[in-house]
Amino acid sequence: MGRVSEGGEAPPVFRGRALLTRKSKIRVSEKENGSSEPGRGTMGKGPRETRIDTVIAGVERRCLARGVYMIGPEKGLFLRGLVERARPGFVVECGTALGYSGLHILSALQSIGKGMLFTVEIDPIRAREAGKNFCRAGVSKLVEVMVGDAAEVLKGIAGSVDFLLLDNNFENYYKSFLAVRRRLADGALIVADNAGIGASAMADYLGHVRSRFTSELRWFDTALPWADRDAMEVTVFKTISA
Repeated sequence: MGRVSEGGEAPPVFRGRALLTRKSKIRVSEKENGSSEPGRGTMGKGPRETRIDTVIAGVERRCLARGVYMIGPEKGLFLRGLVERARPGFVVECGTALGYSGLHILSALQSIGKGMLFTVEIDPIRAREAGKNFCRAGVSKLVEVMVGDAAEVLKGIAGSVDFLLLDNNFENYYKSFLAVRRRLADGALIVADNAGIGASAMADYLGHVRSRFTSELRWFDTALPWADRDAMEVTVFKTISA
C-alpha cells in the first residue's frame, strides 16, 4: 500500500491481516474471523456483496448496543453511492471506529473494481476490532488502518487522495483537512459527517470549505439514538481555490 512517506518512525499500523506496533505483531487472519474463502456467499447480487453486507449488519448491531457512533444505514448507502460515482483510486477516512463507514466505502470499491482505503483511528482497541471486521468481510487487502491522531498521521501521507471522509472528533475536522490538503486531487470529493449535530464544533471547517469550494449540506432522517436527524457536508475540492 505504501501511502505513508518515509521519515521518522511510523505509528502502529494494521496492514490487512496484522496489527503492527513497535514491540508486537498481532495476526488476524480471515480464516480466524469467518470464512476462509473470501467472497463466499449464497444470497444477494453477488457473493462478496452478501458477505460484506452481513458484516455491516453485525457491526451496526454492535455499535447500537455499545453506543459507538456510526453513520447509520441511510448515510451509509448515500456514502456508498458517492464512492461508486466518484470512482476514486485512493480514499482516506478519518475516524475508523469499528469499521462501519469503512465497510460501506469498501463495498463501493469492490463494486467498481478499483481503489484502496486508508483509514485512521485514534483508539488502538477500536482499530484492531475494525481490522477484524474488514477481515470477516473479505476486504482486508483493500484497506490499511493506521492508529493515531488523523491531524498528525495525515501529514506523512504520500500520493494523491481522491476521496476524503471526515468522521473523527468534530473539533479535529479542520486540522485533519489541513493535514491532507496538499495531497487532495483536483476535484476530490470531501464528505464531512455529522454536519448537522456537530455544526458548531466544526464551524471552522465548514466556514472554510463553504467560502472556497462548491459545497452542499445533505440532511437525513437517521433515527439513531444520538440523533433523529443529521447531515453530511459534501464538498468538491479545487486546487485553484485552496
